[in-house]
Amino acid sequence: MLDKQMETTIRTELERIESEEGVRILYACESGSRAWGFPSRDSDYDVRFIYVRPVSEYLSLFEKRDVIERPISGMLDIVGWDLKKALRLFLKSNPPLLEWLQSPIRYLEKYSVAEQIRRIAPETFSPRSCLHHYLHMAQGNYRDYLQGEQVKIKKYFYVLRPVLACVWIEQHDTMPPIEFERLVGDLIPEGSELNALIQELLVRKKAGDELGYEPRLSLLNDFVEEKMAYYAQIASTTKTAAGGKGLDQHLNDLFRSALEEVWGLELDE
Repeated sequence: MLDKQMETTIRTELERIESEEGVRILYACESGSRAWGFPSRDSDYDVRFIYVRPVSEYLSLFEKRDVIERPISGMLDIVGWDLKKALRLFLKSNPPLLEWLQSPIRYLEKYSVAEQIRRIAPETFSPRSCLHHYLHMAQGNYRDYLQGEQVKIKKYFYVLRPVLACVWIEQHDTMPPIEFERLVGDLIPEGSELNALIQELLVRKKAGDELGYEPRLSLLNDFVEEKMAYYAQIASTTKTAAGGKGLDQHLNDLFRSALEEVWGLELDE
């Protein structure tokens, strides 16, 4: 459950960013462990947003930075991307952006552009790009946190989620859902020993257990090691985005229509 006071703080901060930066925020959401469904009591609020600047600033010889970020303060970690940057990354099937767009926690969605992007997401989705992303995430977290006899138990979630995302991509050929429990429910057989162990850890984490250093869980280590080895072998041979004729122009048109919608203009062709 999202803390109402924190939600108000986030919306106020987004309004402040619009005022200070002279931009309009198109879409803002939660992107971290709170959106994934396994936050700790002290988890940051990882707010991510997409914005546009006034048209005149896109016509300048001297382009402004295409990222807006604020120092982490009071559990609030807030970062935004210019729509131009977002659309370029969208064309490359950027997994973090695709996750933002399907976040179950949305703070703001004033305009139609986010929904327009969602509708054409299947055309840019690249199983290969996303598989590499999630595999590297799993490998990095496993290497840093889950080797040795004593491991930081909560880090299993940060390896299991990307591993299961890889499994989802292989089985469904679509962008995996952001919620961890949806991945588990679809991909780990109910009643299995593995499912029971994951559910036990989820219950502990949601109850606020610290989940610090404990003996490694061989069942989980064996599962993620097997999956990581397998996907390391097939990742480079996985298919790329289907693409589509005229997609570049479609995104150009989407960018222009967003500027028109936000700023109440009619741009010349």
